[in-house]
Formats: sequence, structure tokens, C-alpha cells
Amino acid sequence: MLLDRLVPLLRRFVARQLRNPSDVDEVVQDTLLTVHTARHTYDPSRPFLPWLIAIARRRVIDRLRKQGRGSALEVDIAAYAETFLVEPANLSEGDWSPRALQEAIDALPEVQRQAVTMLKLKEMSLKEASVASGFTVAALKVATHRAIKRLRDRLLGTPS
Repeated sequence: MLLDRLVPLLRRFVARQLRNPSDVDEVVQDTLLTVHTARHTYDPSRPFLPWLIAIARRRVIDRLRKQGRGSALEVDIAAYAETFLVEPANLSEGDWSPRALQEAIDALPEVQRQAVTMLKLKEMSLKEASVASGFTVAALKVATHRAIKRLRDRLLGTPS
């Protein structure tokens, strides 16, 4: 049968150009499918082997292009020693005990303490906290921002 004679010939031709055995098998299969699809273009008055090799060469080129596009998008991550070079901001050293945190909150000015308590501890929305406290949403945002900064400075031991 013709396929029994073609497959070893195609495998040898393709294997000389591609290293990966699975790529060789795929290119041979692609070549056979192309031969089947394009069989109407074969001219019986011309030699068969050059026509077959031309198709196989095109399939090899297609495979190499596909590999080139894939490898162009790949990045060797072994070249990077670490993903993050700095310590995460929330894991710095400091006194994070609940007692120390409560003492730091208690030391805040009244408006900032109310803002932190409602927005961060009770997890109220800005609108709910505004209605409950009588402060505007903008005032609550400013007070919360300043309170968080003071808490961070106090717990990390940095000067304000």
C-alpha cells in the first residue's frame, strides 16, 4: 500500500529537520492529510517524490514557525531569583497585638477614632457612617486616612 511506503520516507525526511519525536509524528500526519486534500493537484506526468517532499517541507516550515512564535512569548523564570525584592508592606515588624492596637486607637483624636471604629472595625459604609456621625463623607475619608497613618506610625515606632 502507498501509505506503508510513504510513512518511513516522510519520517526520515522530517526527523532530519525536527528534534522532538512528537513534532515529527505530527508533521508526518499533517503531510499525509495535506497529500490527501491536495491529491487533485498532483500531475501524474511528473515525478511523485518531489511533489511529496515539497508538501512535507512546507509542513516542517509551518511547525518551525509555530514553535518560533510560541518560544518568542515564553520567559525563562529561572533567571529571576525572587518575585518580590522588598518586604510586603503589611508584614513589617511592629507591635501588632490586639492590646497595642486598641491602645493606639484609644490615643487617636475623637474624630479619627470614630472614623476608624465605624469604617474599619464595624465595617460600615461611608454613607452609613456619615448618617450615624453627622460628618460628611469627605470628612470621614480624611479622618480615616489620618488615623491609619497615625496608627501605622505608632505601631511601627516611626515618628509622626
